[in-house]
Amino acid sequence: MENRGLPGQRRGADERIGQLSSAVEQTGDSVLITDREGRIEYVNPAFEQISGFSFDEVRGKTPRVLKSGIHDQAFYERLWNTLLAGEIYRAVLVNRKKSGELFHEEKVISPLRNPQGEITHFVSTGRDITERIRAEQRLRESEERFRQLAEHIREVFWLKTVDGSRILYVNPAWEEIWGRSCQSLYAEPSSFLETVHPADRERVRAALPGQAAGEYDHEFRIVRPDGAIRWIWARAFPVRDERGEVYRIAGCSEDITERKTAEEALRESTEQLRQAQKMEAMGRLAGGIAHDFNNLLTVILGRAELLLARLGGEETLARDVTLMKKTAERAAALTRQLLAFSRQQMLQPKIIDLRAIVAETAAMLRPLIGEHIELHLEAAPHPCPVMADPGQLEQVLMNLALNARDAMPGGGQLTIETAAVELGEEYARRHLAIAPGPYVMLAVSDTGTGMDAETRARIFEPFFTTKEQGKGTGLGLATVYGIVKQSGGSIWVYSEPGHGTSFKVYLPRVPAGAKAAGADEPRPASGGGSETVLLVEDEEEVRTLAREILETAGYAVLEARDGRQATDLAERHSGPIHLLVSDVVMPGMSGADLVECLRPLHPELRLLFMSGYTDAALANHAALPPGAAFMEKPFTAATFTRTVREVLDRPRARPD
Repeated sequence: MENRGLPGQRRGADERIGQLSSAVEQTGDSVLITDREGRIEYVNPAFEQISGFSFDEVRGKTPRVLKSGIHDQAFYERLWNTLLAGEIYRAVLVNRKKSGELFHEEKVISPLRNPQGEITHFVSTGRDITERIRAEQRLRESEERFRQLAEHIREVFWLKTVDGSRILYVNPAWEEIWGRSCQSLYAEPSSFLETVHPADRERVRAALPGQAAGEYDHEFRIVRPDGAIRWIWARAFPVRDERGEVYRIAGCSEDITERKTAEEALRESTEQLRQAQKMEAMGRLAGGIAHDFNNLLTVILGRAELLLARLGGEETLARDVTLMKKTAERAAALTRQLLAFSRQQMLQPKIIDLRAIVAETAAMLRPLIGEHIELHLEAAPHPCPVMADPGQLEQVLMNLALNARDAMPGGGQLTIETAAVELGEEYARRHLAIAPGPYVMLAVSDTGTGMDAETRARIFEPFFTTKEQGKGTGLGLATVYGIVKQSGGSIWVYSEPGHGTSFKVYLPRVPAGAKAAGADEPRPASGGGSETVLLVEDEEEVRTLAREILETAGYAVLEARDGRQATDLAERHSGPIHLLVSDVVMPGMSGADLVECLRPLHPELRLLFMSGYTDAALANHAALPPGAAFMEKPFTAATFTRTVREVLDRPRARPD
């Protein structure tokens, strides 16, 4: 086409065309020019590099050479109609290289017009965006994998802005663990703190600023909308860009309630085992002390009774001896409490309804606890049968109630509750001393001062008391502990300073329809007799006292210090021996072994054993022979003679 411009203008145009041509030649984007019919007239070096085709290979051909087998005829018709209409076409197309490899190209095709406005050529520019497309695809796949992972894990995962003002993502586990919707957290990120347990909230709030530095690693409790408390472990860490700058905060949270429960159960179990071992050792010590005291008190009480009988009208001396006797009886009561703690006291168990014991004891409690304390009884609607000693259960209830009274000097409320309960495997795992099954619960609760952990750990120890000197012996709760344990039950204390105390006693529930074993029989009147009694006791003072009591009551007494001497006396004695009164544990030969020696000589012999030990403790020494009676030390003269008469009057048990 003829150029009608001035020579200077033509020179400037040629320069601009040269510059434009140089730019097209050097650009990294492919440039392709076709005529109106779509035949290729020009390609730049970038086209050759990207497609693999040289200019000579595509000259005069249409761009379909790059799309062979990719698009159908309808695609080309739509594209051609768009271009002929003078519109610019923009799209991302899939083309094929000479090697057959497909690649993505961001394409722009524009029409070129002559001065008359007619379309003469089309210019196509393209940019290979294959790597970008692949990167985007990898990102989408990665995001999908992350979404799948995040939405199916049990832990909570979240992302938020560095300043914490906006939650960018939280997975569905939040709703399951926290019991709240994700939308509520998106709407108000600060609402997270409101879910934290009040006791942990300030600690968590103070730790939040450390998230951006990766210094957040905490355990805390949350309160769900239903009131359930869950333990949470949470960790946060910064997310950095390629320059190392923090642009996100990520975090994960895990429900560790089961782990904390197991740790607490293990801690409690270890403490329970340690406490049980300590109480067992103290019980053995207490039982041994009680045995020695019982022998001493037997002599003191017995001698006091004999002396009172001989004093006649000596009132002054009688008063002194009576005081001595009462003091010894008080000492005997303390000894019985020690035996109760060591689980070595004599029990007379029978099937009883615990509700009846509570109702009877409550009548005695009302004047004892005072008008400043309200007494509430919450009885079970159905019978609560247990096998226990009624008198001992009364003592348990009385001691617990008086302990509660002392914890409420300014007044309060005392609640006594009975209930039939079923203790499951979970409870048994947390309380080593108890097995799963049906129980009857006796709960004694107060609104008093409460106890700290250190006091709770020692509350059942003998002689431990928080009362001022002279206000208590420290044996009340120790006695309760021993009675409950000896009755086959367990006792637990729940208390916090300023929040009162609750003692819960669990006794095995007797199956429905069971009958009481060993109903009470009328006791024979105390009195003497003329039968012959073989008395065997290694403690000389006790033996002398027992002989005098028996002889005063009219019995003929053969006295021996041990089993060998007793056997010799029995062999030499020509007449009948009606009763053997023997200590159980003696040096050389036990009471049970002595019976085996005497049976052939005196088959009609009746048996009465006595000991400062108790039936439970004696299980470590020897079992009592069938039909044998047992009497605890210390005993009074009246008790001794009544028991002797009772054994002599029983029908003789047939020997094995």
